[in-house]
Amino acid sequence: MKAIEVVAAVVEDGDRYLVTRRQAGTHLAGLWEFPGGKVQPTETHEAALVREMDEELAVEAVVESLLLSTSHSYPEKSVTLHFYRCRLQGPPVPQQGQEMQWVARADLAALEFPAADADLINLLTRG
Repeated sequence: MKAIEVVAAVVEDGDRYLVTRRQAGTHLAGLWEFPGGKVQPTETHEAALVREMDEELAVEAVVESLLLSTSHSYPEKSVTLHFYRCRLQGPPVPQQGQEMQWVARADLAALEFPAADADLINLLTRG
């Protein structure tokens, strides 16, 4: 089974979190996620997250602290996710046609996220 390492940005604005929707034609299309992506072999987590935020949302991310690391196995791949608290230097602007929204903490559980995000959603919605 293919193993993938992924980093994702947990960006909070007041009591809201930045989420994007996975595009048609991608693994888990249509589900909401915290923006980020795969870590390349020569990248640190921080470098990968800064690169992904620039590519996906044309914004500079300041990576702060690791919030949660978790693993999940899908039928076609195994994913290890590292969720980092991040601040943005400017407004995020979707670059790949993906939907983006700010979601209140209380509304996160109502959105459909990948199974790998379940521990993070539980952590964030506990307050």
